[in-house]
Amino acid sequence: MLPRAVLILLSLAASLAASDFDLQIPKGFPRPYIPLDNPITSEKVELGRRLFYEKRMSVNGKESCGSCHRQELAFTDGRAHAEGTTGQQHPRSSMSLVNIAYAPRLTWANATLSSLEEQALVPMLGESPVELGLKGHEEAFFTKLRKDPIYQKLFPAAFPAETDSYTITNVTKAIATFERTIISMRSPYDRYRWGGDMSALSDSAKRGELLFSTSERGGCFQCHGGWNFSGDVRFESSPNAHASFFNTGMSKYEAPNRGLFEQSQRPEDMGRFRVPTLRNIAVTAPYMHDGSMATLEDVLNHYSRGGLENPNKTRILHGFTLTGAERHDLVEFLKSLTDEELLHDPRWSDPWK
Repeated sequence: MLPRAVLILLSLAASLAASDFDLQIPKGFPRPYIPLDNPITSEKVELGRRLFYEKRMSVNGKESCGSCHRQELAFTDGRAHAEGTTGQQHPRSSMSLVNIAYAPRLTWANATLSSLEEQALVPMLGESPVELGLKGHEEAFFTKLRKDPIYQKLFPAAFPAETDSYTITNVTKAIATFERTIISMRSPYDRYRWGGDMSALSDSAKRGELLFSTSERGGCFQCHGGWNFSGDVRFESSPNAHASFFNTGMSKYEAPNRGLFEQSQRPEDMGRFRVPTLRNIAVTAPYMHDGSMATLEDVLNHYSRGGLENPNKTRILHGFTLTGAERHDLVEFLKSLTDEELLHDPRWSDPWK
């Protein structure tokens, strides 16, 4: 067994080597924040990719992280409510994992959860609802992994400084590392706005961008601002960014879908949910935290009405009027945020198929 001091030095060396991993971030975009205790390495990414799609992680061997986060749907699942491996439904829909490395906070309604490593424990070990149902079956899971020739190579390669690398902590570190590589910045809009390709966007989508960015008409940018269309982002030189949570007059907000109120119990938090990215929004239906809207047109109808009346509804939300042509333009702009390459990129595909 190596002395502790040597293990620490090896860990630090791995941290320094993390800067050599190519996240393939286009010029002009910031690098995401990477925790010092979990640097990105090629070996860890490959291990995380295997574990992300590992069905043996579920109690009955039927589902994996990838079951609720499908690449072809921008890492969502197409359901109004996520469904666990035992058939139990989640009260909310599966959020997209695209550009999740930049999210200041995680899940729909948790103002304190900012670590992907900690978040991975929720579907793995959570019991209300059961998602993967691994709690109480950890040893059986690791017994299977230790017998697999692929993992016999990947675990030691990803965590070379540890004598026993088969731990829950390392599983979450590997999965989080893989998730941080899922970066989307290659949409037609990106090519138009940041790449200077004026032909990448249709005239209709260009008109839609103006509606999106105008307070008096669409005003969508007020919540979905910035290059990630999600409000503030967390990146390398700004690790303490704040997430945006809004009540947008969606419903009566009954338990367990009461937003931040579920944790804080503060009346002003009733119905406040995190702003999701609009990147790839055309392939992530149904929409909203509860999947209650089937199409982008439904979403426009909701917001053009100014949302439902609610005492905690954000003041920036107001009704607006759009012609049929303008609605078409706005939807065309939203469709231009789809990164088709992301949906088929082999770097993030299921390696077990």
